[in-house]
Amino acid sequence: MDHYCKEKDKVTDFCKAVEFHRSRKRDSSYIYAGRALETIKYREQRDILYYIQGVSAIHKKLYTKALQNMNSISEHFKFSGLKDHKLGRIYLGLENYDKCIYHYKKWLNHDNDGKNDIFLKVAYHNLGISYLHKKEYANTKLYFSKELALIKEEDTTHIIRVKMDLANAYYSQYRDEEAIALFEEAYRLAILFHDIKLKQDTAKNMAVVEKNRKRYQESVAYYIEYGKWKDSIWNRDKIWELTEKDKQLAIAQKEQEIRLQDEKIKRQKTQRNGLIIGSSLLLLFIGILGYFYKLLMGKKKLITEQKEQLDIANTTKDYLFSVVSHDLRSPVNALKRQHEKLLDHIAEKDLLGIKKTADTAITLTESTSHLLNNVLHWSLEQSEQLFFEPETYPLKPILEHVISDYEYLATTKDIVLKTTLDASILVMVDKESLKIVLRNILDNAIKYTKNEGKITITSGNHAADKCYIEIKDTGAGIPPEILAKINSLHDITTDKIDRSKGVGLGLLLCHTLIKKNNGQILFDSEPGKGTTIKIVLPKGID
Repeated sequence: MDHYCKEKDKVTDFCKAVEFHRSRKRDSSYIYAGRALETIKYREQRDILYYIQGVSAIHKKLYTKALQNMNSISEHFKFSGLKDHKLGRIYLGLENYDKCIYHYKKWLNHDNDGKNDIFLKVAYHNLGISYLHKKEYANTKLYFSKELALIKEEDTTHIIRVKMDLANAYYSQYRDEEAIALFEEAYRLAILFHDIKLKQDTAKNMAVVEKNRKRYQESVAYYIEYGKWKDSIWNRDKIWELTEKDKQLAIAQKEQEIRLQDEKIKRQKTQRNGLIIGSSLLLLFIGILGYFYKLLMGKKKLITEQKEQLDIANTTKDYLFSVVSHDLRSPVNALKRQHEKLLDHIAEKDLLGIKKTADTAITLTESTSHLLNNVLHWSLEQSEQLFFEPETYPLKPILEHVISDYEYLATTKDIVLKTTLDASILVMVDKESLKIVLRNILDNAIKYTKNEGKITITSGNHAADKCYIEIKDTGAGIPPEILAKINSLHDITTDKIDRSKGVGLGLLLCHTLIKKNNGQILFDSEPGKGTTIKIVLPKGID
């Protein structure tokens, strides 16, 4: 390729396409290759350009276009081996596994350069994937093992990925013992490795394995860990964002102080000059003084508004500190007592006691995690950091997704979750904020419903432009005086909430987010007979 770009009559678009291909700038190489193909007539140059366009299309996952490019290459193409390698990747993307295998094997048998470890690892990996889809497990193991042999010991990421692929192959053959050993090995390696995505994937694999083995307690632990890694990525990004905003606010406040100090110095200088100039410039001095007075009044108004905003922020902060200090004390102390009990049961080898104590500790942990999630969501909403974008969604999948998260928790208390959901309803909401509300309500329903109780979730049409979600439980119910206070929450601020009267941060958050979604939330309850919560939301447009 290089000699074409050293000639005097070199084609600029061809050379740029080659240069961008080598620097892996796929969009640019694709565009310049297309331009060059309109003018180039030499067969060898056209073959090179079709190959470059094909590689770019593969990376953009345009497999049909990539196949057209590769098939346009003539039979005399000097890099025909690489062409077979790319055709194998294209047919894998098109899920034509027989042709994928054919071209990769043809490349492996081809006597050409380009058979470095990187290309070999790709070929072995994709052959293993193809045989896995064809359920030819012996060949699957063969090629994954070949790929694993080429991976360097320090390349932990690839080692973990290949072990998971091998484990899935064994799992598909019901060779559970070998599969589980590989899943566990991949999980242990990921725990020691810095890649959070690998930690998340391996924890999820272990959760599924333990669930299939009917070891539900271990499965829940892995699912909790999976959620922790998933949340840690989101929380890390949000913490960085909040920290950056705090820095910007501190800089703005310091600049404001400097400006005020500068204005003070200017005023003093103006007063001194006015005294020196004397009475002849008295009118001018008064005019200048009046101008500065007007500026100061404007700044005073700005400072007053900022003070009011800071007072609101301080009130919210104090409320959140109150929630955390009040609501965390009890579960933390309870967890401590549970651990002490657990030690006693272990010493006595009381397996039933160990299980009962561990279940109680898990419930306390989930409750504490739910509280901290509410604190985080309320803090983000109050500082306008909670991402909010209403769109039209089918309502049923949203409800099913949230309900599935609580099925296991309900099962542990022998609570029946019954659903009657209308699949035709579309709703105009911010999906994530609605999930937060539903999780709060379901968590409370399960918490306050006794063992062997029942929770019913229904959805339907409320009006021509409204739909509803109704969650009804057979729990303890809400006393009339607290119910009246909950239903009176319209203009919601933390200074109007008295937590000692039964209204906490969860309900406050629910009211805030439903109001923000242009909806309404209603509570109906009778002590000893249960609670019914109805959420009315705007319908979406099909």
